[in-house]
Amino acid sequence: MSSPRALVIGLDCAAPALVFERYRDAMPHVSALMDRGTWGPLRSSAPPITVPAWTCMVSGRDAGELGLYGFRNRVPGTTGLRLAGGEDVRVKRVWDWLGEHGHGVASLFVPLTSPPRPVRGQMVSGFMHPGGDAPWCFPRSLEAELAQRFGAYVADVDDFRSDDLERIYRDIVAMTEQHFEIARFIWESKRPSFMMMVEIGVDRFHHAFWRHIDPEHPRHEPGNPYAELGREYYALLDEHIGRLCATLDDDTSVMIVSDHGARAMHGGVCLNEWLIKRGYLALREEPQQAEPLHHENIDWERTSAWAEGGYYARVFFNVAGREPRGSVQPSDMERLRTRLSAELGALEDDAGAPIPTEVCVPQDYYREVRGFPPDLMVYFDELRFRAIGSVGTGRTVVVDNDTGPDSCNHAWEGIFIMSGGPTEPRGHIQGAEIYDITPTLLSLFNVPRPPGILGRDWSG
Repeated sequence: MSSPRALVIGLDCAAPALVFERYRDAMPHVSALMDRGTWGPLRSSAPPITVPAWTCMVSGRDAGELGLYGFRNRVPGTTGLRLAGGEDVRVKRVWDWLGEHGHGVASLFVPLTSPPRPVRGQMVSGFMHPGGDAPWCFPRSLEAELAQRFGAYVADVDDFRSDDLERIYRDIVAMTEQHFEIARFIWESKRPSFMMMVEIGVDRFHHAFWRHIDPEHPRHEPGNPYAELGREYYALLDEHIGRLCATLDDDTSVMIVSDHGARAMHGGVCLNEWLIKRGYLALREEPQQAEPLHHENIDWERTSAWAEGGYYARVFFNVAGREPRGSVQPSDMERLRTRLSAELGALEDDAGAPIPTEVCVPQDYYREVRGFPPDLMVYFDELRFRAIGSVGTGRTVVVDNDTGPDSCNHAWEGIFIMSGGPTEPRGHIQGAEIYDITPTLLSLFNVPRPPGILGRDWSG
């Protein structure tokens, strides 16, 4: 009996409606995997954001246990944020467990793998790699080998939120091609038993082009020059997937997964503006135009809460003894949480129409809370609206994103496809979750399930 092998292809932000429906006819290789395997939507982590989601997937831990709540996380002792990095991941991931059991592994372009760590095989850092002279491969000798064959490593697309759409698409295509070429080279030349790659280009494409390709987007213009570009790009992805899968034998298990999906962004909720109007947030000087919330302009003595924007809102309380200039006594935290949660639950836009709002308390949601969690996590209208951190808009709801042109928000469901190897085909399924990937992969290699990890095994 041959040793098990498994290949995981991650497509960051790939949407079920596109892969399973609209573009399926343009993706014959992926469609063939679906026809002879198991496939369906994959429920993301909470929050459904790249940085925590991929780490949840490959560790079987939720975001609270990981202490990862977004791209940026609080810096203790300050009110500021810093970018998350690989050093923030303090748990083993699936390739670590497989390596401990003697299997050769390759981790390619997976978020939060910079700086690269020693593995029983190869690691190439994913996006958020800082560039410059920072290491991006393990072993370090792999850097020269890959650079000689494939040129300078491209971890991400620069400035993908801009109006330069022609340049953005060229950069996405070039990056995608390089990543798949590297993956094929490592799979064929290094012969790992397990390899996982993540392509971030799908996410960048959606953020740049969603309103152009989605006829149901409120700002879609029929007949625009990019209307069919989604079909072109997904066909390109399929071509690369087909070339990679052509190197596999029948005993190799293949997964295609995404960390979350995508949906039309209808606008943004200016939560700090709302907090100002409600008396929770006070500024020293009123901005004359829309601008980021500058913490040096916050009147902390008169502020009880502020928010950080993004795909969802993180609300922090100005707690005495925790924050540098805290004004809320710890004994008043729960009263503040209850009152603010109720008011957010009744949120209205500027015309008085209700905005469905989900308010979560991390301590009630996660099995364990580590790091510096927000005091409230707020999702607007099933992620149809982003959270806008800027102030000076004069509005509760705006149409445009505040970090550059963007018409796409994340969605709760990504994709799950599994085919080949010893897996039992189940056809179209419901109920798969992002935490299922690690126990399923470990089962394929007959590696015992580590205690405490989440998820269901779909291999049997």
